[in-house]
Amino acid sequence: MQKDSLRELYVNELKDLYNAETQLVKALPKMAKASSNAELRQGFEEHLRQTSEHVSRLEQIFEMLGEKASGKKCLGMEGLVKEGAETMSEDYEDAVMDAAIIGAAQRVEHYEIAGYGTARAFAELLGENEHISLLEQTLQEEKDTDEKLTQLAEQINSDAAEGEEMETEAETETATRQPSKSRSKRAA
Repeated sequence: MQKDSLRELYVNELKDLYNAETQLVKALPKMAKASSNAELRQGFEEHLRQTSEHVSRLEQIFEMLGEKASGKKCLGMEGLVKEGAETMSEDYEDAVMDAAIIGAAQRVEHYEIAGYGTARAFAELLGENEHISLLEQTLQEEKDTDEKLTQLAEQINSDAAEGEEMETEAETETATRQPSKSRSKRAA
């Protein structure tokens, strides 16, 4: 069957978003657990609560459309979640791990912002006024989350960089304290 109507495309977009959100419901607790920064961990826990609300809003829209609330597999989110999991399996120091997790989380947020922006535009074209406010609310929460992550990243990335500087300074200090072999031979 050829899919050529905007309504079908809209429903397809909603199903993609629904699956993306349900994948996040499973991924966010892992991100929170992997975070060493308490504020970052709290942010992920808060976004988990919001994500559950996002799922509920999408279910409301499906009900209004007379469609089954189900998702087609969102391969984009699946890939982002896998990348995030790979990042969390790395052996980074605390601040560096937090910086890496923020990067992964912001990629997810940007993906969602694009998806909700598209769905809202389709809803506007279709005259689905009740859907627009629900989609707009979720879109704004995604943008707010991205902004919070940016604010956290400013301090966390700085901490990660300072940790690198301290590590480099310590290595340099250790190397200068140890006599080189050529100096030892000359002294003998």
